[in-house]
Amino acid sequence: MSTRLSLFNSPLLLGFDQFERTLDRIAKSSAEGYPPYNIEQIGDDGLRITLAVAGFTADDLSVQIEDNQLVIRGRQQDDKSRIYLHRGIAARQFQRSFVLAEGIEVLGASLDNGLLNIDLTRPLPEPKVRTIKIQQPKPDDGGTARTIDVAPDRSEG
Repeated sequence: MSTRLSLFNSPLLLGFDQFERTLDRIAKSSAEGYPPYNIEQIGDDGLRITLAVAGFTADDLSVQIEDNQLVIRGRQQDDKSRIYLHRGIAARQFQRSFVLAEGIEVLGASLDNGLLNIDLTRPLPEPKVRTIKIQQPKPDDGGTARTIDVAPDRSEG
């Protein structure tokens, strides 16, 4: 039995269990190598994911957002009418997932010369400050200190 070291087991990091599960999911999917992709920054708040999907048509591809994941799937249909003497380009299916941070929006997708481009925007975060009021007992609620007598009872039988 092996124990797993968690990066988020500090008592100062509260509520990060979902984040840890997301990191586990990323680690599992990063081992996939197909299709190859690039991620580039476009301007101050834009991102573009480009996947090399040569041989796929727009009808063979789907781009969906599932929870906080961008999921790209490709499925080619085998052309039964073709007779191959050598087949080095397989008609294969794939699924590639990208976990999106809170607030990232997908602007659109386009297919050009075998490259699927997916444009995203990352809005700049606005700083949030919230003050929590500290409650105190009211004077009329009996908020004064009281003494409790814990001396043993001296009246015996």
